[in-house]
Amino acid sequence: MHAIADIYKPDEWHDFFLMVGGGSAALTGLVFVAMSVNLAIVLRDATHRSRAVGTLTSFAAVFIICGLTLMGGQTHVAIGIEWLVVSAAAGSVYVAGWVKAKRDGSSAVGLHVLRLAGGTGCYVAQVAGSALLIAGYVAGLYVAAVAMVVLFAFMVSGAWLLLLGVHQDQKRLASATAET
Repeated sequence: MHAIADIYKPDEWHDFFLMVGGGSAALTGLVFVAMSVNLAIVLRDATHRSRAVGTLTSFAAVFIICGLTLMGGQTHVAIGIEWLVVSAAAGSVYVAGWVKAKRDGSSAVGLHVLRLAGGTGCYVAQVAGSALLIAGYVAGLYVAAVAMVVLFAFMVSGAWLLLLGVHQDQKRLASATAET
């Protein structure tokens, strides 16, 4: 039983979780500031609101997973359960936001099914990797970690799409104001 309990080696993963968690915290702050500066426009459009919530939730989930994983004295089972719960919750927010944006939103910037499939796939891979880790397979840690890193591309591009959508709305509002 000790061999299974030792599959997670914190010393081998410490720098990975420190780097990813720190990067996520920094990007969460930058996205929050960008949203705050453009809050009126973000709040006007369901797509912008959903993307903002989804992006912040995703970055925060990565930070939480990394922070929990860095806590000492945990087994692979504890880390797997924490990762599974946090990634499943964040994935639910991501999917629900996309559905709401598709239904209620007026901005279609980056609101594609392929984007939904890619982001959702990353969350599903994290959940599956977490389940494998809980079951005692170290490969699950690698699956979940790679999915988390790939999800970063979706989060960063989601933040960029949010800014593009807000910029388009600002131009539209400025143009409409100039015409009146």
